[in-house]
Amino acid sequence: MNTKYFITGIGTGIGKTVSSAILRQYFQADYWKPVQSGDLDQSDSMLVKQLTSDELRIHPERFRLQYPASPHQSAAMEGIEIKISDFQLPVTESILLVEGAGGLFVPLNHREFIIDLIEHFNIPVILVVRDYLGCINHTLLSLEVLKLRNIEVAYVIFNGNFVPETREVLLKHIPENSRIIELPEVKDFTRVSIQEAVESIQRNLK
Repeated sequence: MNTKYFITGIGTGIGKTVSSAILRQYFQADYWKPVQSGDLDQSDSMLVKQLTSDELRIHPERFRLQYPASPHQSAAMEGIEIKISDFQLPVTESILLVEGAGGLFVPLNHREFIIDLIEHFNIPVILVVRDYLGCINHTLLSLEVLKLRNIEVAYVIFNGNFVPETREVLLKHIPENSRIIELPEVKDFTRVSIQEAVESIQRNLK
């Protein structure tokens, strides 16, 4: 199987990387973070590697930027301009998970955004959602713009605990063909907790 997915979120800090680790273990997939901005000694790729099987492949980042900011700002501080044409999907026979930076409209440069990179790759999205004040608005906006761009939403991840009323509203607006993955609250990031989350998916995903 040579399926590819782009993992994005409704914002920053909602659990894309931990979700990526769980899904990598679940799908037995390759992982690729195209742009890493800051935390080069504790990168997202390093965290995913730490939490998942050593047998799975992690592809090197296309850009590793020193400054912890949006990619366009980090790149500008190093005298670099990131262009969509700089990116090509890694060649692999495995399932590939591509993790974006922040949400859909995080800028790569002054004209292009993460959503443009998704269009460039022409692969389905896995949208990570977390419950916080404003998450309904952010989720529905994300789903609406993905629909307008004709980008398939393969999965929606409910990451952690949700207020029932919030969950009810979100479920009414998730595309009919999208599958829902409900991840338990993971507080201690270890291989054991990641595997427990994988087993939860195996039990509950229809």
